[in-house]
Amino acid sequence: MSESTTVAIIADIHGNLPALERVAADIARRGIATVVNLGDHASGPLWPAETVALLMARSWFYIAGNCDRLVATHPAATLGASDRFAFDRLAPTQRVWLGALPATATVADSILAFHGTPKDDSSYLLETVESRTTRLARPDEIAQRLDGASSAVMVCGHSHIPRVVRVGATRIINPGSVGLPAFDSGGTASHLMESGSPDARYAVLERTSDEWTIELVSLPYDHEAAASRAEQNGRHDWARALRTGFAT
Repeated sequence: MSESTTVAIIADIHGNLPALERVAADIARRGIATVVNLGDHASGPLWPAETVALLMARSWFYIAGNCDRLVATHPAATLGASDRFAFDRLAPTQRVWLGALPATATVADSILAFHGTPKDDSSYLLETVESRTTRLARPDEIAQRLDGASSAVMVCGHSHIPRVVRVGATRIINPGSVGLPAFDSGGTASHLMESGSPDARYAVLERTSDEWTIELVSLPYDHEAAASRAEQNGRHDWARALRTGFAT
């Protein structure tokens, strides 16, 4: 029998501790030892310090997301509301840990991991924003954003939308978001990202010989606890997203 490799991919926890605990329990139930976390660990009005404490105790592979970078390196006064909430509650050692995380990593020999694109943690790889709507990016757009990066399998986060896309010989997987199933980006280029479900998301990749199979996992958890926490902290937009998977 050929040997197999199984890897769990998680992303975009955003301080949602009960969602992370549910996902971690399912990964443990499956007996998966290799876990890749694609970043945006803490930002948001939920449990940033408790979430980072749990993560720091796990021997997983970690990538920095754009929110991690901002919380770790930017002055508090320059941060948006979600990042500032995390900044104010994280211990200095936790912010140092976030700041030391790499932007990319190669796992299991052939999986290239990053948060947004290989060279930009704040850009989407698999989605294109047009006005207030988003669409699946065309293969030529994805190839341009990869900017020469090459690997049999790539994993990314940032958009919070679970997807499996093939561009040439490369398979690209976004596991979706563990902790925030929808958001309105706000700002001058405001747009919505919506998964349509409150479930916690992650992905399982399994390789037998040279073939990868991919499973996108959707798990129910106590999303009402997370929504109530967001409401208690004055973020009714997050509460709506956590309860429904929609941003409007």
